[in-house]
Amino acid sequence: MIWLLAAALALLALLPLAWAMVRPARALDRGSADRALYRAQMAELERDKALGRLDEAAYAAALLEVQRRLLSVPEPQAVKAGGRGALIAGLVAVPAIAFALYFMSGVPAMPSATFAERRDSAARDDALLAQLRARLTAMPPGSPAARQGWMLMADAQRSRGRLEEAAAAYVEVLRGGFDPEIAAQLAQVLIEANQTDKAAAFLADAVRLAPDHVGLRFLSGLAEAQAGRPEKAREAWTALLASAPDEAPWKAMVQRRMEALP
Repeated sequence: MIWLLAAALALLALLPLAWAMVRPARALDRGSADRALYRAQMAELERDKALGRLDEAAYAAALLEVQRRLLSVPEPQAVKAGGRGALIAGLVAVPAIAFALYFMSGVPAMPSATFAERRDSAARDDALLAQLRARLTAMPPGSPAARQGWMLMADAQRSRGRLEEAAAAYVEVLRGGFDPEIAAQLAQVLIEANQTDKAAAFLADAVRLAPDHVGLRFLSGLAEAQAGRPEKAREAWTALLASAPDEAPWKAMVQRRMEALP
């Protein structure tokens, strides 16, 4: 029964690949694929929320991250469609390799980790992050090595839900020079941590440095909305929409956000 279920799941996972192989080819660039992926992720988040798998806070944080990534996707460009040889190879190779690896190392009866094991693992992670922090503070501030290390620290702390520590690490990354993408991640972490006034003040400076960055301008409106200033949020998003190309894939999402304002 386990193997039948695994085979059914494998076939289900590969159905989109099979459909792409048999349907008529059409030209898609990388941006088109990314936009389709992010729209599918937003739909999945909606389903998980409706089924009670995500609470409101987790849903809002995940949706914001997907929307930020959608905003950063370049505008569509026509490119030549590729052949189907790679799709056919993947359709055959993926399940074959997966089952081969599982036969060699899979343990279906392995019990889940105990609380003590999870606690010890978390303690080891804390120790490693403490060592990383000690090394980073000894490096010249703003150096390329320090910048890369603080970025790792920010991502690690953010994945563990430690938003204040993640925000502090992003600040250290920006000491090496302003980067609008890093600034957008810092602003998003501040918003997720409910530090909306701090996020709004930071975004006001960031937008002045990168006035054409869509993500920063969107987050600026979002920070104002969550801080209880809907008129300022509407002003920021109206200006963003006014400067957007007609084919911008994120316009509908921003418009929905505006319509939800009080």
